[in-house]
Amino acid sequence: MTQPPPVCTRDLCVASAPAPSLQTSTFASASDGLSMPLTIFFAAAVGVIVVNLSAAQPLTGPVSRALHLPDELAGLIAMLPQLGYAAGLLLLVPLCDLLENRRLIVRTLACSAAFLALSSLAHSGWLFLASVFLAGATSSVIQMLVPMAASMAPESRRGRAVGNVMSGLMVGILLSRPLASVIAGTLGWRAFYGIEALADAALAVVLYLCLPKRTPQAGARYAELLRSLWTLLRTEPVLQQRALQAALSLGVFSAFWTAIALLLVQPPFSLGMQGVAVFALAGATGAIVTPLAGYLGDRGAGRKTQIVAHLLMIAAVLTLGVAGAGWGGFSPAAHPGLALGLLVAGAASLDAGVITDQTLGRRAINLLNPSARGRLNALFVGIFFVGGAIGAALSGAAWAMAGWGGVCALALGFTAALFLFGCVCRAARHSRD
Repeated sequence: MTQPPPVCTRDLCVASAPAPSLQTSTFASASDGLSMPLTIFFAAAVGVIVVNLSAAQPLTGPVSRALHLPDELAGLIAMLPQLGYAAGLLLLVPLCDLLENRRLIVRTLACSAAFLALSSLAHSGWLFLASVFLAGATSSVIQMLVPMAASMAPESRRGRAVGNVMSGLMVGILLSRPLASVIAGTLGWRAFYGIEALADAALAVVLYLCLPKRTPQAGARYAELLRSLWTLLRTEPVLQQRALQAALSLGVFSAFWTAIALLLVQPPFSLGMQGVAVFALAGATGAIVTPLAGYLGDRGAGRKTQIVAHLLMIAAVLTLGVAGAGWGGFSPAAHPGLALGLLVAGAASLDAGVITDQTLGRRAINLLNPSARGRLNALFVGIFFVGGAIGAALSGAAWAMAGWGGVCALALGFTAALFLFGCVCRAARHSRD
């Protein structure tokens, strides 16, 4: 039997591959690969799964006390799911370009449900930490669903498809912390992980029934796919630019949402846990812009929309500085109601700007080489999660040194850098065109 010729790593990245085979399912038809019911389901699915990653922060105290973790290891409860997610992006998501996608997605999500169930039952600290790390790694199934949704949509509607799915992702991130607080406060932290395990298991069944089969072009080995990640990052300027912009925007997002609860529990606001949860719900309203951002990108207005998004983020940060730190001579103590309203408006506007930038970035990434779509999304998300981690870490330092004013100054630095870098990237693309 003759052996197939070896596949060059660079060929994996830049070759123009045939479209993956796509078989229809319950919600998809041959004429409409991504129907509205399936789009809504994709958005809801990623919103549920992302809770696995974002909800651990308010559970750190109860979990560490119950499992007798030393103080120096308590931070691992929130960090390990994120670290596992990063590992999953690099090691699991590239399999989208190698294996049949529906089977891969269903099995990965089933594993996530099993690891979450193990977390809910664990009585050993080390077993719990290992299980949440693995649950985070398998939660990278999110980044298998997003490119699959993009591949099912025609190019003329791909931005809207990505935007609709991204709305579920961002709402899930925003609601995960208050949801975890409510469930843990009512039923206990074990119940939270058990409920998430059941939700993931149910999603795996529904995805098996509803997703079409999508088989990528064969011919590459797993090791070659991993080696091609560096080649893609080095040779795709669109990926480099969009990923760095997304990292800066998520840095602003993380800096704000990491520190806002510290501000809201202090006078003049003095909100309790329920009040902070309601504030998070109000801030989540910014996610409604995602379909519009995708639509404008599809209509050729992506550059103008991106400029508006970056300016909106700058305006939002300035509003947050006025409302929380008294910038411009405003007194939050004298007008607490108005200050709280301005914080809500600033939060929603900031989220809208960040989500718009993320949606346009994802649209651009999903218009690149279809045969490398899984790896491109893995690199894009991995890079902007680094930006989010940096923003969260710097936010804590800024709060410790200068309070809310320091956090807003940090966020303003991120947004100014994002705006300037966006201008440079647009000028470079314009000169090439």
